[in-house]
Amino acid sequence: MTDLNMQILKLVSTTLQAEYIKDDDAWEGSPFAWIKNRPSSRQKGAICERLVSGFLESKGFQVDRSPDSDADRVVDGLRVEIKSSTLWENGGYRFQQLRDQNYDIAICLGISPFAAHCWVLPKSVIMEKWGTPELPVQHGGQRGSDTVWLSVDPDNVQGWLRPYGGTLGEATDILARIFTKGPQQRV
Repeated sequence: MTDLNMQILKLVSTTLQAEYIKDDDAWEGSPFAWIKNRPSSRQKGAICERLVSGFLESKGFQVDRSPDSDADRVVDGLRVEIKSSTLWENGGYRFQQLRDQNYDIAICLGISPFAAHCWVLPKSVIMEKWGTPELPVQHGGQRGSDTVWLSVDPDNVQGWLRPYGGTLGEATDILARIFTKGPQQRV
């Protein structure tokens, strides 16, 4: 770069970079850093759907793609919505865009640099908490209430959420219990 104008532009760019790119040292060496750094939430969501699917398959669950967009996967015959979040700057997760669609359970996977957390929420619990402080309406203006979100501090999990997981092992155990019940008693 011998062009003086290019050198000036590069210097200005380097100066501005600090304002826009945060230091991600906490994620350095993390097996999940490549997910966190994806540019779009849609791409992160698709990756995490595949991550959850592969994890469940490794645990012996039958995982298939959902035949429609109301659920992400069908796990052992149960319709599953998969939500994911990487750790936010405040140290918590935010699982966004929970909707009242045709699914039986939502699996919420939280990814930290070197840990993962997981909750398995029956849709009935989501609907019971809909629009409350536990699952506030996400957006939509004064009349909009079509989506809610779940914020979780993994170091201080809300009492109502504790029975639905926390660790990957706890979430796997919950799924195993759900799938051992009869079809009418699953959730």
